[in-house]
Amino acid sequence: MACKCGGCYYTLNAKVSFDRDSMKNRNFLLRNVSVIRMFTNGFFRSKWRSVAGNRRIISMDAREKSRSTILESSKDKRVPIFVMMPVDAFSFDASGRPRIRKIKALTVSLKALKLAGVHGIGVEVWWGIVERSSPFDYSWSLYEELFKLISDSGLKLHVALSFHSNIHSSNGKGGVSLPLWILEIGDVNKDIYYRDQHGFSNNDYLTLGVDQVPLLSGRTALQCYEDFMVSFVDKFESYIGSVIEEISIGLGPSGELRYPAHPFGDGRWKFPGIGEFQCYDKYMMKDLKMAACRERKPQWGDRGPQNAGCYNSLPSGVPFFEEGQESFLSDYGRFFLEWYSGRLICHADAILAKAAKILNKYQENEQTSVMLVAKIGGIYWWYQTISHPAELTAGYYNTALRDGYDPVVSVFSRHGAALHIPCLDMMDSETPPTYLCSPEGLLKQIQSVSKKRIIKLIGRNTTERHDKSGLRRIHSNCYNRQTEVVFEAGVRKNQKNQKPIRNYCV
Repeated sequence: MACKCGGCYYTLNAKVSFDRDSMKNRNFLLRNVSVIRMFTNGFFRSKWRSVAGNRRIISMDAREKSRSTILESSKDKRVPIFVMMPVDAFSFDASGRPRIRKIKALTVSLKALKLAGVHGIGVEVWWGIVERSSPFDYSWSLYEELFKLISDSGLKLHVALSFHSNIHSSNGKGGVSLPLWILEIGDVNKDIYYRDQHGFSNNDYLTLGVDQVPLLSGRTALQCYEDFMVSFVDKFESYIGSVIEEISIGLGPSGELRYPAHPFGDGRWKFPGIGEFQCYDKYMMKDLKMAACRERKPQWGDRGPQNAGCYNSLPSGVPFFEEGQESFLSDYGRFFLEWYSGRLICHADAILAKAAKILNKYQENEQTSVMLVAKIGGIYWWYQTISHPAELTAGYYNTALRDGYDPVVSVFSRHGAALHIPCLDMMDSETPPTYLCSPEGLLKQIQSVSKKRIIKLIGRNTTERHDKSGLRRIHSNCYNRQTEVVFEAGVRKNQKNQKPIRNYCV
């Protein structure tokens, strides 16, 4: 089994059922199953309950008593393992219609994964495939065929509704653009995409600046996302709860709630650059000007920080990310970062509110209950600095002096959404010390916030791994004292004890 969530992988070419005792045995990886290589992705769901948003999220073994799944602790806590469908599993024929590639090999692989103990398959449902040619012209035939194959194999589904493009991150293998009619609008008006300070646009995802602006054949971006979700639920209602156990809602590039501050696919950025702020489309700039006027500082709305370096800058010597008078600690710095991160949180709030409303009727019955999921990025480089610059440019107002993930998780919790987190496989000791990385620190912080907000977690690996230490790290993160405490707290604690959620939307 291999994992590629957000462009990264973890490989496990073997049966996936094990417990703590088996980890001590050097033969804990059983026989290889060569056909599993067709799948290159996977992630893990920790059995934590959520009582947020008055929506009950049913644990896997309350819904199904199947033999699949399967990381087990000494306390018999079960962690379902989902394997992501590879990005090149689909292609377009000569007429432009999507089709499944190598369908016989896919069928064999699905059966092999089921025998190996995999619980389900993660499938990205692309906006750019389903509503490809024209507005409201939804074509679900590809996914009808695929979902039937998966269901007939006895596997469950994690569906990721993907409103982004992966053209720049697919390395030429099965890339999917935004819908063609969206691209036509973008050819005329590039401000429907995020822009950096140099004017370069990124057509991987629509700017949140058009969330409420009816530029898309008479619809706003939020209306497009809502109509797509409604059409999906109408088409696959018979699968919801029985086969489709989880529905992830795309909130940004790679499906993650973040700005495209680190565009690795087009050559502008490379690790460990701090990235750049993405707020220069005319719709976000208009919003910034309005926010500055409300603060009675109209000059603050002219542009983003002009002393924040460029994509591949390192924090040292970049004034905005140091501790001077014109830094992130200044009045202007705090204003801008509150606005920049706040607009991102408002974006998530609006989309998840619509998703939760659409799925609400299924939550009243255990047989149809489905988990709502939202994903965040894993920006772990420069985490050990005071300013956390790479996180700031991505939209997470998280520094050594401020918890930037609490308001994000609060919004997820309010809508009863599980949090999909990265870095399960990573250790600080494996990262370059020069870049002050801390994937362990990032994960620990997010786990702590999740405990406070009583939210269910889904974890994924961040890098391609073929070693036992990576597997042990994932196993350790799935089973630790933190998860047990969170699960117990989720059963007892009442939502009234949570801190109030600040309203970032104006």
